[in-house]
Amino acid sequence: MKAEVEEVIASEGYGNTSEFFRDLVRDYLRQRQGRKLEALLLEGLESGKATPLTKADFEAIKQRGIERLKNKVKR
Repeated sequence: MKAEVEEVIASEGYGNTSEFFRDLVRDYLRQRQGRKLEALLLEGLESGKATPLTKADFEAIKQRGIERLKNKVKR
């Protein structure tokens, strides 16, 4: 395995082993985030029929956002 990694590093322009493994970790994390997003999207699609947002819905979302910002500033 070591020889293969060294060959990839040399042939694909990585400066050293650390660069190669950082790149692997970044790719893994991107793929993981993609899987999470896809699962959430499927969950939303399967949750039932969508309903139109009302003015009250938008106001509630706005208030939750304001509260989150206030709590973030307090920390």
